Amino acid sequence: MRPLRIIVTTADAERLRGALMLASAQAALGGAAALFLQLDAVALLRTPIIAPQNAAHQAAGLPDLATVLAEAQALGVTISVCQSGLALCGMAANALPPGVDVGGPLSFMQATGDDARLLLS
Repeated sequence: MRPLRIIVTTADAERLRGALMLASAQAALGGAAALFLQLDAVALLRTPIIAPQNAAHQAAGLPDLATVLAEAQALGVTISVCQSGLALCGMAANALPPGVDVGGPLSFMQATGDDARLLLS
């Protein structure tokens, strides 16, 4: 199975939720999956993780964004954030959830092989 690599480019919690759900599906099927949050999107991982649509999702019997993130990580989805995005959002690395790495677009793209599916969210 081809690896799935997703770049989240905006601070839209629903785009992150969708990216995490797709990556989780990939991992559940036995494939490798990774997310990279670019610039403003990094703020979505400020703890505690709260998304505007959490209540609507929970009312429909779906997990909140923090749970979706934890479940993705438990399935082996790797998550990294842009170092410049941390600075832009006024965050320190210790404000991120456990298991989230800090890097840059160069390192993310270097780890993206020619056979990978690369999506922008």
